[in-house]
Amino acid sequence: MNIFMMILVAIFMVGFYMISSPSQRVVQQETEYAINKSDLRAVAECAAAVQNAQIRGTTFQDVCIEKNEIRSQFVCLSSSMRITSCEIVRNKRPEYSYIITATGAISPDNYNSMLEILEEYFPDVGTFGIFMDGKIMVGGTSGARIVPDAIVEEMELVDGELVYMTQYEIPTEDTVFTAPVQTDVICPIGTIKTYRFGRWQCVGYNTKTDCGGDMIWDSDLLTCVADESKKPLCAEQQTAVLVDSVWECINPFPEKECPDGMTARLNYTTLEWECVADPSAVQDTKKCETLTQGAIFGAVGTTIRVPSSSCTDCEKAITNYDTCETYCVPDPSKINNPACYPGDADACTGSHRAFYFGFPTYSYAARIEGIQDYTVPLDARHSQNRKFNCMDCGDGEIDTTRSIPPYIAICK
Repeated sequence: MNIFMMILVAIFMVGFYMISSPSQRVVQQETEYAINKSDLRAVAECAAAVQNAQIRGTTFQDVCIEKNEIRSQFVCLSSSMRITSCEIVRNKRPEYSYIITATGAISPDNYNSMLEILEEYFPDVGTFGIFMDGKIMVGGTSGARIVPDAIVEEMELVDGELVYMTQYEIPTEDTVFTAPVQTDVICPIGTIKTYRFGRWQCVGYNTKTDCGGDMIWDSDLLTCVADESKKPLCAEQQTAVLVDSVWECINPFPEKECPDGMTARLNYTTLEWECVADPSAVQDTKKCETLTQGAIFGAVGTTIRVPSSSCTDCEKAITNYDTCETYCVPDPSKINNPACYPGDADACTGSHRAFYFGFPTYSYAARIEGIQDYTVPLDARHSQNRKFNCMDCGDGEIDTTRSIPPYIAICK
């Protein structure tokens, strides 16, 4: 009987030692740490999934949203950092627009573990972290990101919440035009059916009645020509000259004396005479004997200006010897010329500023090599002055995927 009791006591002592031994406690602590870190990673991945769905315009539905008190919202601010509507009103967008996703507050004991997860699994997201004292604490060495006070109040953010903030641009809705159903109109030969003034009409081909400056539409030439009725009466020894589609009175007789091999030419930009190489004294080695320069048509005896001489201080004339056509293109080497760009060209650098050229039309930009794969903006934020301009994005940054300085610069 005593031997049996001794065997039971020995078995009990061995079991107690195995259960309460230090090695067993280490395994238990490592398991609890792994479970806690896995739960925190699930919270971060759920918040990132909700944010990405908002950016793509879709919906992410999962039990983790309600479990972790995740909410997402579009928030827009005016230039005075006040909450405003996230809509385009009269072609004016909000100054700042964000997509913000926030979770419920996590325990302060889990801050370090969550920052380790963000650094390991979301290293490139600079605005995804723990909200604390008006800032987003991100993983790694990226520091913190300040959250505007208006957003904190709107989202009712509190310390310890996991916040994901992304700036975006409100897309422009396509305008849909609908025409009422009417009886089909059969147009005669030489005309085309066009919807004008609320009804279908038959109009002639290539009709154009709106010409800029002192120009008028010529139905025979099918182009804009100089309007002789707007030709001014100039003073003695002056002649009416069409400069950039506008009549101007210019003295055609130069008072400038030039050396041999040079001749006087009127600079239409400064309206001053200057000495240039005499074309008659230079042997022409070009294969194009006649260059097409797109001269403006006018009546017989009209003094006209050739557009090839109308290049701005930021442009240079280029001749295509295959088509024998001369036209103006931007010259980046002239950015430091004060007549081209009056500011300090060295100051227009960095991630927030970049140069762009004021393209007047899409056909002008189509001549430039290397920008065919980019969209040239012709909007109110970009000047069409045919000079180099500095785009300053302020607190934003230049969109490197859509920009190609010094020709195109677009803000994110």
